[in-house]
Amino acid sequence: GSPRRLLLVSNSTLHGGGYLGHCQQHIKSFLGEKVKRVLFVPYALHDRDGYARTAREKFESLGYGLDSIHESSDPVEAVRKSEAIFIGGGNTFRLLKALYDNSLIQEIRKRVLEDGVPYMGSSAGTNVATISINTTNDMPIVYPPSLQALGLVPFNINPHYLDPDPKSTHMGETREERINQYHEEPNTPPVLGLREGAMLLVEGDKATLQGGTGARLFLRGKKPTEHEPGTDFSFLLIDSKLQNL
Repeated sequence: GSPRRLLLVSNSTLHGGGYLGHCQQHIKSFLGEKVKRVLFVPYALHDRDGYARTAREKFESLGYGLDSIHESSDPVEAVRKSEAIFIGGGNTFRLLKALYDNSLIQEIRKRVLEDGVPYMGSSAGTNVATISINTTNDMPIVYPPSLQALGLVPFNINPHYLDPDPKSTHMGETREERINQYHEEPNTPPVLGLREGAMLLVEGDKATLQGGTGARLFLRGKKPTEHEPGTDFSFLLIDSKLQNL
């Protein structure tokens, strides 16, 4: 079995609460007492100093030290020495480009998939944990060398998944329609639509939906299905190519 441990959160801030407030108990339970310091990756936002301050304040309040990778002279070495990795939200294209620019894709993969270093992502940080960023909601404001991401799980996620508002007069595409368009392309993996307040906990070969809201699962060629917190999504960790046979 894989030693990977992932906490993939849909969003950093939930209406009515502060930064990571809605998932702070999940974070403490996920990181536990062994982890003393967290390596933060603020590449998804332009103001990396401000972002690191916000994250540091939160993690210190939970009892963890935080080092921001952008303050390190050698980002690769920072990943190699990390006890836990947290990649925050912002623009997914900007984030992925910076991961490539700093030669961090393979390093993070190795630390998480081989060494079992805990990985936490929120929003864009959750997007880059998957096969690709094809199902992000963000604008392509910069041009990463590839849309392939860290591949810590063999499927894609759509964070901040939104259901159509029946009262809205907006006639644009719904999120569901956009994901269906993605699945019109051949060999596209499953997409898990994580609503605000939802998160996926992956421990080895087990994946469980957590948080206060549900998720919507899209499999190519099948009708989407609704899932409540507590759902076992371990079957998604099987290589998705098998599911398209």
